[in-house]
Amino acid sequence: MTQHATGVMDAVPHDPEVPDQRSGPAWGAVISLALGTFGLVTAEVLPASVLTPVADDLGVSYGAVGQALTATAVAAAISAPTMAIITKRLDRKTVICAMTLLLILSNVLSAVAWSPVFLTGRVVLGIALGGFWSISASVGRRLVPSHLLARALLIILSGVSVAGVCAAPFGVYVGDSWGWQAPFMVAAVVGAATLLVQLITIPKLPPVGVTGLRSLLDVAKNPTIKVAILVILLTASGHFAGLAYMRPFLEKVPVLDAEEILQVLLAFGIGGFFGHFAGSFVARHSLKAVAALAPLLIAIAAVSLLTLGASASVARIAVAVWGFAGGAVPVGLQTWMVLHAAPEQAESAGVLMVATFQVAIAAGAIFGGLLVDHISPTAVFAYSAVATFLAALTVFLLGPKREI
Repeated sequence: MTQHATGVMDAVPHDPEVPDQRSGPAWGAVISLALGTFGLVTAEVLPASVLTPVADDLGVSYGAVGQALTATAVAAAISAPTMAIITKRLDRKTVICAMTLLLILSNVLSAVAWSPVFLTGRVVLGIALGGFWSISASVGRRLVPSHLLARALLIILSGVSVAGVCAAPFGVYVGDSWGWQAPFMVAAVVGAATLLVQLITIPKLPPVGVTGLRSLLDVAKNPTIKVAILVILLTASGHFAGLAYMRPFLEKVPVLDAEEILQVLLAFGIGGFFGHFAGSFVARHSLKAVAALAPLLIAIAAVSLLTLGASASVARIAVAVWGFAGGAVPVGLQTWMVLHAAPEQAESAGVLMVATFQVAIAAGAIFGGLLVDHISPTAVFAYSAVATFLAALTVFLLGPKREI
């Protein structure tokens, strides 16, 4: 970090290339961060996997349940910069563990079959998401030396990929077997185990290079960051709009039963798992390629569902391709923003990325809910196709010029 601390709104200087733990890389702590990303992503996508039973139980529309994603995203968008500033003087271990504690609380609240409390749980999750994701990359930089940073980030983000494989089919299976509240309670138990691992493995990390309002504004003025923000808005809104209403589409268009939907969502998750590692490999050689091809593949999958989605076979393939591309999205965009566009302001760039992601998720869920309630589930995928295609076009025209 090269910023100078001139007041409470400025960052404290620190060399992010040197890990705080001189005894060597803290791989246990890195793995604990991966467990945190796994728990957060699992909790975030569970409403999509149990959308129809939640709607039936609470007596609301599919679109109304889909707005649970909106509540989470809005809370996370506000939480990312707010928590970064509020906690700027706290040890980063304390912040990480506090966010995991909120994750546990959110799952417990979401399991209560009472609409206002369910919504409250989703808001609490948003606070945890914003606080955790905004500092996870910068914390990872302090746990390992620079030559191991790419490996550490791959491990941390692997929690996203594993959750992508497990969360949706887990929610469908457990929710249909023991009631839609059961997946949230299991997720709460997993969160408690994660908190224990974090308390044991994460070393004390005094705040250094912390985010302030001035540093956020400085990073936001970066032309490359501005382009990346636009790409995130288009990609994430299109991706999550389709993901939120995937189950109603599969029930109504190819008319799949619960067991078949479980298989399709499992294929989505497995595709995301391999997409994560494929994206990491491609990003080492061409950042523009991974940032552009991921949304382009989502657009192709969405068009396939729109035109040929009545075929169960086509729907299965298209959803798997969508999952593969979705797995590569966070790898490409986080690498672009945190390590390429603003490597010396990693925490501030991370805060902006998280806030932008969550605004995009909220926009996608709101617009997707309106489409599914007033037109049809199919209309959601038309929006997904347009938004992600525009994202890919933006990267091709304005994306990173040099390789990393």
